[in-house]
Amino acid sequence: MTEQAVKVQKTEKAAKKAGQAEQAENVVFAKALKTLEETVKSLESGELSLEESLKKFEEGIKLARQLESILDRAEQKVQEILNPAGEREAEGLRKPDSQEALR
Repeated sequence: MTEQAVKVQKTEKAAKKAGQAEQAENVVFAKALKTLEETVKSLESGELSLEESLKKFEEGIKLARQLESILDRAEQKVQEILNPAGEREAEGLRKPDSQEALR
Protein backbone atom coordinates (compact mmCIF):
# COMPACT_ATOMS: atom_id res chain seq x y z
CA MET A 1 0.00 0.00 0.00
CA THR A 2 1.36 3.40 -0.94
CA GLU A 3 1.98 6.15 1.57
CA GLN A 4 -0.81 8.22 0.06
CA ALA A 5 -3.25 5.31 0.29
CA VAL A 6 -2.35 4.88 3.96
CA LYS A 7 -2.99 8.60 4.57
CA VAL A 8 -6.36 8.37 2.83
CA GLN A 9 -7.28 5.32 4.87
CA LYS A 10 -6.31 7.09 8.12
CA THR A 11 -8.32 10.14 7.09
CA GLU A 12 -11.35 7.97 6.34
CA LYS A 13 -11.03 6.25 9.73
CA ALA A 14 -10.75 9.61 11.48
CA ALA A 15 -13.82 10.90 9.65
CA LYS A 16 -15.75 7.79 10.59
CA LYS A 17 -14.77 8.21 14.24
CA ALA A 18 -15.76 11.88 14.10
CA GLY A 19 -19.12 10.91 12.62
CA GLN A 20 -19.63 8.34 15.35
CA ALA A 21 -18.70 10.90 17.99
CA GLU A 22 -21.17 13.37 16.48
CA GLN A 23 -23.92 10.74 16.48
CA ALA A 24 -23.12 9.89 20.09
CA GLU A 25 -23.32 13.57 21.02
CA ASN A 26 -26.70 13.81 19.27
CA VAL A 27 -27.97 10.90 21.37
CA VAL A 28 -26.59 12.48 24.54
CA PHE A 29 -28.24 15.79 23.65
CA ALA A 30 -31.62 14.16 22.95
CA LYS A 31 -31.54 12.17 26.19
CA ALA A 32 -30.41 15.16 28.27
CA LEU A 33 -33.13 17.35 26.75
CA LYS A 34 -35.82 14.76 27.43
CA THR A 35 -34.60 14.34 31.01
CA LEU A 36 -34.57 18.12 31.51
CA GLU A 37 -38.12 18.39 30.19
CA GLU A 38 -39.24 15.65 32.60
CA THR A 39 -37.43 17.41 35.45
CA VAL A 40 -39.19 20.69 34.67
CA LYS A 41 -42.59 18.96 34.55
CA SER A 42 -41.84 17.31 37.89
CA LEU A 43 -40.91 20.65 39.44
CA GLU A 44 -43.94 22.39 37.96
CA SER A 45 -46.29 19.74 39.32
CA GLY A 46 -45.84 21.03 42.85
CA GLU A 47 -46.00 17.51 44.22
CA LEU A 48 -42.39 17.32 45.40
CA SER A 49 -41.14 18.13 48.84
CA LEU A 50 -38.76 21.03 49.25
CA GLU A 51 -35.80 18.64 49.51
CA GLU A 52 -36.86 16.71 46.40
CA SER A 53 -37.46 19.97 44.54
CA LEU A 54 -33.97 21.22 45.38
CA LYS A 55 -32.45 17.95 44.22
CA LYS A 56 -34.43 18.07 40.94
CA PHE A 57 -33.49 21.73 40.48
CA GLU A 58 -29.80 20.88 40.87
CA GLU A 59 -30.13 18.04 38.37
CA GLY A 60 -31.89 20.41 35.97
CA ILE A 61 -29.12 22.99 36.22
CA LYS A 62 -26.50 20.33 35.47
CA LEU A 63 -28.49 19.14 32.45
CA ALA A 64 -28.99 22.70 31.21
CA ARG A 65 -25.25 23.35 31.43
CA GLN A 66 -24.51 20.10 29.57
CA LEU A 67 -26.98 21.05 26.83
CA GLU A 68 -25.55 24.56 26.62
CA SER A 69 -22.07 23.11 26.15
CA ILE A 70 -23.25 20.90 23.30
CA LEU A 71 -25.04 23.83 21.66
CA ASP A 72 -21.94 26.00 22.03
CA ARG A 73 -19.88 23.36 20.18
CA ALA A 74 -22.52 23.17 17.44
CA GLU A 75 -22.51 26.96 17.11
CA GLN A 76 -18.73 26.93 16.87
CA LYS A 77 -18.92 24.36 14.04
CA VAL A 78 -21.42 26.54 12.19
CA GLN A 79 -19.14 29.57 12.57
CA GLU A 80 -16.18 27.54 11.28
CA ILE A 81 -18.23 26.52 8.24
CA LEU A 82 -19.39 30.08 7.57
CA ASN A 83 -16.00 31.64 8.28
CA PRO A 84 -13.33 29.19 7.15
CA ALA A 85 -10.64 31.88 7.14
CA GLY A 86 -11.42 32.87 10.72
CA GLU A 87 -13.31 36.01 9.73
CA ARG A 88 -15.71 37.48 12.28
CA GLU A 89 -18.77 37.58 9.99
CA ALA A 90 -19.60 35.98 6.67
CA GLU A 91 -19.63 38.79 4.10
CA GLY A 92 -22.70 37.50 2.30
CA LEU A 93 -24.73 37.25 5.49
CA ARG A 94 -24.12 40.72 6.89
CA LYS A 95 -27.18 42.86 7.32
CA PRO A 96 -26.79 46.28 5.75
CA ASP A 97 -26.77 49.30 8.04
CA SER A 98 -29.94 51.32 7.84
CA GLN A 99 -27.93 54.23 6.32
CA GLU A 100 -26.43 51.95 3.65
CA ALA A 101 -29.85 50.54 2.76
CA LEU A 102 -31.13 54.05 2.05
CA ARG A 103 -28.36 54.86 -0.44
